[in-house]
Amino acid sequence: MTAETDTPQTTDSCCSPAGSCHGGAADVRIEPTAQTTAVYEVKGMTCGHCEGAVSSEIAEIAGVTSVEAVAATGRVTVTSEAPLTEEAVRAAVDEAGYELVGRTA
Repeated sequence: MTAETDTPQTTDSCCSPAGSCHGGAADVRIEPTAQTTAVYEVKGMTCGHCEGAVSSEIAEIAGVTSVEAVAATGRVTVTSEAPLTEEAVRAAVDEAGYELVGRTA
């Protein structure tokens, strides 16, 4: 016996020498989900802390994917998987200690 042994060549992938598990397109399709964006006016925000408090509370509403609050304008932009009820947004803003004026866009 010799010290040399036949070992297979390794590649960046364990699947095939070509580095892929299969040829062709991916087997999994991810359908884009429809999202909705709404802009609300909130009274009482004056600083970054206010923005964070409002954003945190709204972000806890089921289906919300992003929140951007801007104290200088009093606007809060909310993106969600489905339209939110104004009551849900109002409750979140109230919980943060601010006042929801209403939807602007």
